[in-house]
Amino acid sequence: MNAFWHNLALILTIVGGVNWGLVGAFDFDLVSFLFGPMSILSRFVYVLVGLSALFVASEPLFSMREAHNHKTN
Repeated sequence: MNAFWHNLALILTIVGGVNWGLVGAFDFDLVSFLFGPMSILSRFVYVLVGLSALFVASEPLFSMREAHNHKTN
């Protein structure tokens, strides 16, 4: 996997985690504060964070599959 995309997804996932931590602890949504509540830009950031989380979560599955394929070849 390309290191750039991995790092970008990891950063966006961390940003999402920090944002949810702020929401849970202080009822403060940093994304809404920066870009406006449910503005197009806020929604875009939320979608990117969600896709990044799915990408980061799926990486172990793909690396396990690649390791299995290398064993069988």
